[in-house]
Formats: sequence, structure tokens, C-alpha cells
Amino acid sequence: MFILITGLLLGGTYALIALGLNLQYGVARIMNLANGELLVAGGFAAFWAYTAAQVSPVAALVLVAPIAFVLNWLIYRIMLQPLVSRAKSRGALEVDSILATFGMSFALVGIMTALFGGGYFNYAYLAQPVDIFGSSYGQNRLVAFVLAAIIGLGLWLWLSYTRAGLRLRALAVNPSSARLVGIDTRAASALAFGLGGAVTAVGGALISMFFTLDASVGILFTMKALIIVIMGGVGDIRGTIVAAMILGICETAVARLIDPGLTLAAAYVLFLGVLLFRPQGLFGKKPT
Repeated sequence: MFILITGLLLGGTYALIALGLNLQYGVARIMNLANGELLVAGGFAAFWAYTAAQVSPVAALVLVAPIAFVLNWLIYRIMLQPLVSRAKSRGALEVDSILATFGMSFALVGIMTALFGGGYFNYAYLAQPVDIFGSSYGQNRLVAFVLAAIIGLGLWLWLSYTRAGLRLRALAVNPSSARLVGIDTRAASALAFGLGGAVTAVGGALISMFFTLDASVGILFTMKALIIVIMGGVGDIRGTIVAAMILGICETAVARLIDPGLTLAAAYVLFLGVLLFRPQGLFGKKPT
């Protein structure tokens, strides 16, 4: 029971992080390899707000989300939009975006190291234990899970029942057809990329409440987000949530039963298994 609950709590936060990447890749067609660095930046912002300004990480989300949205929107418009405009195919765009965001990840690591130093950082916020079914869990993990669930549900409702959300879904399904029905694909892609970055940064702020971070740890979260997105299916929110829960439970089980140092290896094995046996995602259909 401890492994299951801890894995679900961790998976809930992973789901929020992967939803951000899924928006950027599934809608804007940008494979953002700097996703993990944006997460760390959100964690740094929450850390600074709590330690320097005495603002709780939860309250800091009110600033973290819009700032991250604006920064990611500008990144898309200034750096990535020219790549989209010149790309002759989706494959060419993916290659260009991978190279561009891979370089951006190194730049962000350098900037964060210069601003905050290269050491680890954490802080004690809602670290008091709560008993559930005879086992203790940190309040911060519970709060992070609840907030991630609320944000994830709100995002799903927005995508499903608003005109702006429907435009993003149409763009994710078929960009060419979306243009034919009058959707401004450039504006919609910029919106999706900015929104994805905001969701990722919020996930970083939440995970910083119980996870030790440093400027260079973002690559690990990028890998986990990629595993979740591929396992769940690109553009599939339902699959992303389920895949995040599976990864969270898998990592918790390995850490608890075998060795905490093998959690990344377990995630990699899970990733290979998905690529080999279920490349279309958990709920996707095999191509005919």
C-alpha cells in the first residue's frame, strides 16, 4: 500500500510536468529538450519566493505561471517560429527543434548556475507527516498531488469545452485541415507552447516542495516527461496521466524494494519496452 500511494502521489506531479511537454510537442510540434530546465527554473522561483520573500510555494504559483507563459511564448515567437516557417516537413521541423532546444537547455543551465550557483537546493515546507492507512506521507506531497490534479482537470476541461481549447485540439489532429477552417496556426502554436511551459514551471514549483534540485538536474525530468508522453501517446491527456502514474509507481517500487539508485534505469527499461511493444501509446490504435 505504501508503494502504491507514494507512487500515485509522485505520478500526479509527473503528469503535470508531462502535460506541459505534450502540449508543446502534440500541438506546436516542438520536441522541447529544454523542458526539464524550465521545470528547474520554476523550482528555483518557488525556492526564492519562500526563502527570500517568505511567500509560500503555493502562493508563488500565481506569479510563476504567467511569467513562465510569457517567457515560453516569446521563445516560440523569436526562436522557434522561424524554424517552423522554413521547415518543409514535420520531420525536418522535429530535427531543427531538437537541435535548437538542446542548445537552449545548456544555455538555461548556464544562466541558472550563474544566478543561483551550482549547489543543490531544497527547503522545508509542509514537511509534517500525515498518516494514511498506517503509513506516513509528507503534507507537501499531498498538497502537490491535489494541486496537480486540480490543474490537470482544469486543463482538460479548458481543452475540451472552450473554443480556444478546441482550436488547439484541431491543430494537434491535423495542422493542414486546421488552417482550412480558419484557425491561425501560428497563434495557436504559440499559445500551446506558452501554456505548456507554464504548466511545466508550475510542476517544477510543486515538486521543489519535496525534491532536492540543482541547475543541471533538468535532463532527468526531460527524459521522464518524454517517457510519459510516448507511453501515453502524443496529444493524449488521458494517456499522459495514466503513464505518469505507472512511472511513479514503478520508480517507487524499485526504490523501495531494490535500490533508489536504479530508479532511472527502471524508467529507461520502461521506455524501451514502450518503444518496442506499444509505440502508439497506451490508448492509441495500431496503424493499419
